Amino acid sequence: MDKTKILVLDFDGTVVDTMGGFGEVASQVLNRFFGTPPDEGRRQYFETSGLPFRQQLEILHPGDKRNDLAAQQFEQEKLKGFFLERISEETKEVVRELKKRGYIVVVSSNNYQELVDLFLAREKDCQFDLILGAKNGFYKGKDHFDFICRHFGVSPQEITFVGDSLKDFERAKESNVAFVAKLGTFKREDFEKRFGKVVAIDSLKGLLGLFK
Repeated sequence: MDKTKILVLDFDGTVVDTMGGFGEVASQVLNRFFGTPPDEGRRQYFETSGLPFRQQLEILHPGDKRNDLAAQQFEQEKLKGFFLERISEETKEVVRELKKRGYIVVVSSNNYQELVDLFLAREKDCQFDLILGAKNGFYKGKDHFDFICRHFGVSPQEITFVGDSLKDFERAKESNVAFVAKLGTFKREDFEKRFGKVVAIDSLKGLLGLFK
């Protein structure tokens, strides 16, 4: 991470605390469409988090004709709680300080681009250098990392990705990008059981100790 010029922050569960609400909505949708018990539905949602919900459903219920409608209902029902959340003052301070130290700070999300733009437009005192959301054929992971490299003229080795999910780590590893695990959605042992030793922080404030 010594070569890092750009810090890419996952959005849901990392920049803003939306994952609990999303998990509740997902458990209701999974129960409604597939009869999944609520506790098991929450577990399945978090286990596959880091992907768009439609892709999560394809992992959980491959080829099921109900997946499209279930995904539509999830995306509609999550909005009410989504826009009730705000970025914490601590997170805003971290973003401002990282930029003062010369780092480029980018948001990368599998939430739809227009939703992330609307959410962050309210946060006038927390300005990111680039905001990337999901579009058809353009998702968090390699698509976003490749775009960032072209846009800022950097290599993958000059990027560090900060995320809260196991899928986030997989995406970073696939693109040869350094990774910092934001603990909360998953515990340190969850990451290390799958990937071995990881760099982990309890809150984004921990980034200030890693990136001087």
